[in-house]
Amino acid sequence: MARIIVINSGKGGVGKTTTAINLGASLNKLNKEVIIVDANLNTPNIGLQLGAPVVPITLNHVLKGKAAIEDAIYEHCSGVKIVPSSLSIKELTKFNVKKLPGIMSKLSELCDYVIVDSAAGFGEEVIAALEAADEIVIVTNPEMPAVTDALKAVKVARGMGKEINGVIVTRHNDAKYEMPLSSIKSMLESQIIGVVPEDKVVKEALNLRDAVSHTHPRNKVAKKYLEIARKINGEMVEENRGFFERLLGL
Repeated sequence: MARIIVINSGKGGVGKTTTAINLGASLNKLNKEVIIVDANLNTPNIGLQLGAPVVPITLNHVLKGKAAIEDAIYEHCSGVKIVPSSLSIKELTKFNVKKLPGIMSKLSELCDYVIVDSAAGFGEEVIAALEAADEIVIVTNPEMPAVTDALKAVKVARGMGKEINGVIVTRHNDAKYEMPLSSIKSMLESQIIGVVPEDKVVKEALNLRDAVSHTHPRNKVAKKYLEIARKINGEMVEENRGFFERLLGL
């Protein structure tokens, strides 16, 4: 059975989808069978960012009982499999999000990891995605509004009895105006499992409709996501940390 990992944030625009795609791609590089699920049903991006914006069967069809989940799985040229949600406005209604946990359970029989990109906020579709999770990874930026919303996400998840695997801090510039990593760790009461730097290659990969892990494999962003994937996969990782990170034990 696969591990079902939900990528959550509380706030939109922090790099949740980028993390889901690159974490999935990195785990696939470690020879793991991965299925990335776009559970952001109202504003999906996984299919769009991986070159499959329009497909015949989506997660929406499965939730409506019109198709089996196996029919909604598509394979990227890299070997990563995705379950996209529909971009069509016609598909925004009449789906039963309460079916999500059961659908994720079926997917877990087909691979090693199910990576779920959840929506922002704390609506019904987010709660359903969290219900399906074996563990949750929180994504945030090093700024107070994002970390505050991440804290809400942590509290909601823990209130549901879910395990927080860790926190990934994205778009990090190591600037004085950013929240210190030690403060983020303390505020969220969770380990930081990765710090991903701000880099233009994220946008370049988006334009190429692929993961940074594939388009710029030697870039520091790709290396960071591979490092995070190794940690999640239970491997010992020798981190290249800065002086202050070593000093703070992060």
